[in-house]
Amino acid sequence: MKRTALFFGSFNPIHVGHLIIANTMLQQEGIDEVWLVVSPQNPLKERTTLLADHHRLQMAQQAVEDNYRLRVCDIEMHLPVPSYTVVTLAALAEKHPGREFCLVMGSDNLATLHRWRNHEYLLENYRLMVYPRPGSEQCKLRNHPSVTMVDVPMMDISSSYIRQQIAAGKDVRYLLTEPVYRYLTEMHFYEDR
Repeated sequence: MKRTALFFGSFNPIHVGHLIIANTMLQQEGIDEVWLVVSPQNPLKERTTLLADHHRLQMAQQAVEDNYRLRVCDIEMHLPVPSYTVVTLAALAEKHPGREFCLVMGSDNLATLHRWRNHEYLLENYRLMVYPRPGSEQCKLRNHPSVTMVDVPMMDISSSYIRQQIAAGKDVRYLLTEPVYRYLTEMHFYEDR
């Protein structure tokens, strides 16, 4: 049975920090693949800065095209919004019965897991691979038997920072892979007009 780690995000845009996390998860015991699950509009986030789903999927695919163990998954684009992780996992299990899924999340998400729909079910049935995020090191759940803390370099790179830099006319080429940088530049995404 293939073990697949699911890394959820809006990836708006996908950047080297995301890829470092995904690649580090690939190095963990028993992980065969990491799927980047591109999420649709989060009802809690402002729509104005979010690129259309197909553009974010395209950039994610370009970012991982040279690594066969990293894949892009669009399943949440076909599920009701808002998308709940527990619903996505059920849909993936039905579609891919020969896979065992685990979740990749930052320690900031682990700290708020108690607010997620059916969070007890997630903790009972899935392995959670958690990477550190600034300011959320003291989470009660970090010692839960389902939680594996993974040592990933802590970088304070965010998609919102990249969007702000682009809007300000700054060069962000080293925060993105070359294909993603080229795509963003050609499409004039996030530029202040």
